[in-house]
Amino acid sequence: MRAATHHPLIASPADIRSGRSWPSSGRTALPSNVRKVSLVTRATVAVEQEKKVKVSLLKIGTRGSPLALAQAHETRDKLMASHPELAEDGAIEIIIIKTTGDKILNQPLADIGGKGLFTKEIDEALLDGTIDIAVHSMKDVPTYFPDKITLPCNLPREDVRDAFICLTKSSLAELPAGSVVGSASLRRQSQILHRYPSLKVVNFRGNVQTRLRKLSEGEVHATLLALAGLKRLNMTENVTSILSTEEMLPAIAQGAIGIACRGDDDSMINYIASLNHEETRLAVACERAFLTELDGSCRTPIAGYAYKDAEGYCVFRGLVASPDGTRVLETSRRGPYSLDDMLLMGKDAGKELIATGGPDFFRW
Repeated sequence: MRAATHHPLIASPADIRSGRSWPSSGRTALPSNVRKVSLVTRATVAVEQEKKVKVSLLKIGTRGSPLALAQAHETRDKLMASHPELAEDGAIEIIIIKTTGDKILNQPLADIGGKGLFTKEIDEALLDGTIDIAVHSMKDVPTYFPDKITLPCNLPREDVRDAFICLTKSSLAELPAGSVVGSASLRRQSQILHRYPSLKVVNFRGNVQTRLRKLSEGEVHATLLALAGLKRLNMTENVTSILSTEEMLPAIAQGAIGIACRGDDDSMINYIASLNHEETRLAVACERAFLTELDGSCRTPIAGYAYKDAEGYCVFRGLVASPDGTRVLETSRRGPYSLDDMLLMGKDAGKELIATGGPDFFRW
């Protein structure tokens, strides 16, 4: 039998047992190269491991609806464009948080707790550090923020108007008496019934896609949706007609996106404050001052809209109504487009409508 042989550069079992060193001939140059390759390999593995364990620099919290995600992606894209370190792969993470308002869809919001149902769980995730910033539709944000949370940023406002959507008629005015309009909004319900008392309005909740499906299945004859949401979803082909703000005054802060963070997180405050659109922020502040003065809830139909006119002044229009639309109170203001003046306009308009309506007007 042929004796076993060993490669001159590979230690034999006997060498290993005896502890003998390898031959010192010129052939020993190869292990040096092997060591170099080994170092490169280890370095490569270390880089790959670093990639795997890399922690995102910023976590965005949002609801999981297509519209909420579209708004979160818009925020992410603006942050990436403004801050190079956030443009790196994995630097921003979007975290979906299911809210109570998303879970309970068969009851009016007024019956299950109001607007805070869309923000409560997100606020909790912000406070416990699960997320760093929260992206909200401003019309869903309660009048008061929880302690330790600040909202230093509003993105540029989208179109504030409402869209009429119907498969058979081109406007609310064309709907026959008895037609059913689906809407979860008391603001829309009261204004529709005020102008068209022969129509019927029923609770109609769910995301945009769900409502459009229900409409196509014949659950209602028509519905109204915020044009801003349809634009952000690239779904304006579903719009039958657009209502003017004179025909349907928008919800407080409709079309505006707000970005919140912890009040003591200077890094996040700086990130999101860099995206702020001041004209939108002031308009939203004016409208929310009106809402705060009225102490509005989802049981009170309230509408308000502040905007800059051609001369650079703020024009504000406010409205409160009875849910059945039999009584509607309106007021307006015009003044300098500055925060203090606009807050005063909103508050003053609210006080006027409280005085006009009397103490019983807001007890629905």
